[in-house]
Amino acid sequence: MAEEGLLLVSSNRSSSSSLLSEISNASTKSFVLAFTVGSCGAFAFGCIIGFSAPAQSGIMQDLNLSIADYSLFGSILTVGLILGALICGKLTDLVGRVYTILITNILFIIGWFAIAFAKGVWLLDLGRLLQGVSVGIGAYLGPVYITEIAPRNLRGAASSLSQLFAGVGISVFYALGTVVAWRNLAILGSIPSLMVLPLLFFIPESPRWLAKVGRGTEVKAVLLSLRGPKSDVSDETAEILEYTEHVKQQQDVDRRGFFKLFQRKYAFSLTIGVVLIALPQLGGLNGYSFYTDSIFTSTGVSSDFGFISTSVVQMFGGILGTVLIDVSGRRTLLLVSQGGMFLGCLATAISFFLKKNNCWETGTPILALISVMLYFGSYGSGMGTIPWIIASEIYPVDIKGAAGTMCNLVSSISSWLVAYSFSFLLQWSSTGTFLMFATISGLGFVFIAKLVPETKGKSLEEIQSLFTESPPEDSTIF
Repeated sequence: MAEEGLLLVSSNRSSSSSLLSEISNASTKSFVLAFTVGSCGAFAFGCIIGFSAPAQSGIMQDLNLSIADYSLFGSILTVGLILGALICGKLTDLVGRVYTILITNILFIIGWFAIAFAKGVWLLDLGRLLQGVSVGIGAYLGPVYITEIAPRNLRGAASSLSQLFAGVGISVFYALGTVVAWRNLAILGSIPSLMVLPLLFFIPESPRWLAKVGRGTEVKAVLLSLRGPKSDVSDETAEILEYTEHVKQQQDVDRRGFFKLFQRKYAFSLTIGVVLIALPQLGGLNGYSFYTDSIFTSTGVSSDFGFISTSVVQMFGGILGTVLIDVSGRRTLLLVSQGGMFLGCLATAISFFLKKNNCWETGTPILALISVMLYFGSYGSGMGTIPWIIASEIYPVDIKGAAGTMCNLVSSISSWLVAYSFSFLLQWSSTGTFLMFATISGLGFVFIAKLVPETKGKSLEEIQSLFTESPPEDSTIF
């Protein structure tokens, strides 16, 4: 069964080859290498998220951990996320996008080897903490870097396809975790980061970061390396330099630093970014991701079959979302994705209710499996990637670092709350836990429908002007 699931994952992945071909044909080797680095970073992030669930029983057995000990291991990742979120904006603004990618991958490698060779809880948790710090930095950095270097017509697809590899990482580790021991799985997790390190010497810095730090003379050369030596990048260069200069002039007048983010003109964009990024976490993502094994076991589903089935569906959802993002737009996919996550949470709650009351005993495991597959498939199609893409698009260069810190911080705190409390919530009331997640997901659907605008087909400078000047009037469907 595991082999059949892996073959299906492989066939789903191949359906995105035309999109990869489009990116390759429309861009240069320089852009393809940069895209590869971003994709490997997202894949490494997915491996980290996908590690906990299949490794849970093995780690608890080998290291004799209690539920509280393993809850700490699951939640300490989000403590690292909070630490990484606090420094991500300043670090990326200070040393640039490429050097920050180098730092995050070094932390990934150290973290994986600490987990692989852990003989006790402290080294296990230390490795997970370091991984959390690197994910906290990279979660915002990856989409920002791809968004800042991609051509306008490929920005959504390139960003979404890059982030799709996070879903690939989760799926691969879910499947591998059924046949590979947890220590070997941790060693395998370091491979993507080891592959990235030599590539960093061949990728360009973000042209928008170069303009921000006063290296405007390099912008045109970098754009030519990304678009091709025969491309006309004069208009794009002028737009970047003019907008950056405009932002700098405003910055000279207003020197409030991080607290600039809380000006009234940024209130709409800050609200959109923070809420979109927090929604999946508060809607139970880490509960599903870290404790899938507990959900399957509690409802009578075979863990191995459940992990492989979930991997396939999430992969398919991610590929579908990537193909459609520049066709249907960001907003439509967000609505479909959030609606599916709501239904998934509701169906999970119903399956636990039926199990507790010994109703429909033959159908309850099937309903539980379908609910988890629906949740992950819906998440992969939109809410897994698009909130970060939108957050990387809507903030001007002068507050992008501060906004990244804020979005990451909110995501990390909400992620930690769910990851740490989930085991205890299940003990309190399994049905009640998923009804809470369903309620939050339903409210998120209303928020997206009423407030989130479409950003497809616009340059970054156009999007940022739109958000800072006035909220769009056509963002509602009601």
